[in-house]
Amino acid sequence: MKAIALIPARLGATRFPSKLLAPVKGKSVIRRTYESATATGLFDEVIVVTDSDEIMDEIQKHGGKAVKSKGVYESGTDRIAEIAEHLEGDIFVNVQGDEPFVQKQPLEQLLNLFKGSDGASVQVASLVQVLTDPELIADPNYVKVALALNNDALFFSRSVIPYPRNKEIEIPYYEHIGVYAFRKDALMKFTNWPMTPLESAEKVECLRFLEHGIPMRMGITQYMGVEIDTPEDITRAEALMEKNGWV
Repeated sequence: MKAIALIPARLGATRFPSKLLAPVKGKSVIRRTYESATATGLFDEVIVVTDSDEIMDEIQKHGGKAVKSKGVYESGTDRIAEIAEHLEGDIFVNVQGDEPFVQKQPLEQLLNLFKGSDGASVQVASLVQVLTDPELIADPNYVKVALALNNDALFFSRSVIPYPRNKEIEIPYYEHIGVYAFRKDALMKFTNWPMTPLESAEKVECLRFLEHGIPMRMGITQYMGVEIDTPEDITRAEALMEKNGWV
């Protein structure tokens, strides 16, 4: 199974402009993401897909591979689809550029969702981790996922889902980790559809698949990283590095 990692990297960001070039202990966020994805050894190719000459230069000057996208896109998945259309591969993995600590175990778990008799029907997959901190559960920057019994996603929301109406039971909350994997046909379908109503409302791109009736299989992982959405996340990322002895 040929797997290709594509890292969408847009320079502009509403909450934290130029966040991908922000330094995390001496290396930019996007460089750390690229190096982390490459270090897993899971991919035949790792490519940054960007709208920015600065990001291209940042990756290329450190020996990485980056290409410039031509279109203007609302989502990272649309951006990588432009490049994936011209590549030969079985599974394309969208590794978000603001996830500098992607690790082998969860990415391998993600790829394994496409294997075996059960995986043969999977067109799109992603990852979640359990959320327990009430502040993070309530934080709209953390996208929550409600899961079916087979771990297909029922809904993604920045709101608290499920709503804790029943206070007498333990309610699991899952955070969506922004790493997606697609068979090529599903990826091409996604990018040819216009933005859907729920996707537009929540600004969560994977809702486009659900609104078109394509299931998303979710893997529950123990991934513990930091998604860089705000300047404060840089501080959290550096604290995580110190805790784990990462360089």
